[in-house]
Amino acid sequence: MIEFTASGPAIVISRAIEEYARAQGHVNALVVPWESDARRLRMAVTSVKSDGWAIEHLNLGTIVLTASGDETTRVAVEPPASPQEPTLAAVFDRFARQLQTKFAVAP
Repeated sequence: MIEFTASGPAIVISRAIEEYARAQGHVNALVVPWESDARRLRMAVTSVKSDGWAIEHLNLGTIVLTASGDETTRVAVEPPASPQEPTLAAVFDRFARQLQTKFAVAP
C-alpha cells in the first residue's frame, strides 16, 4: 500500500486522478459512488482488455481518498486482497508510484 497527502478536497483530487489515468492510457480510475460517502471517496483502478466485441475490466486495486478537513486529502492506494498476475501487479504499482510523485505534498 502507498499512502500520501495531496493538496485539495477529495472530490477535486479524484477528478484529477481520473484525468491523469485517462491521459496515461494504461489504466482507468473511477469513483465508486456506492462505496463512498461525504468524507471518503473510493476509486476502482482497472485495466481494460478487449477482444472484438468483448470487453473485460480487470480490477487492479483501489484508491481511498479521505478528506482531512484542512484542504488536504489522505490518499491510500491499495492492491487487491487476492494476488494477481505479476504483469498486472506491476502496472498497478507503477501507476500508484506515479500518483504519489504527481500529487503528494511535501511533509
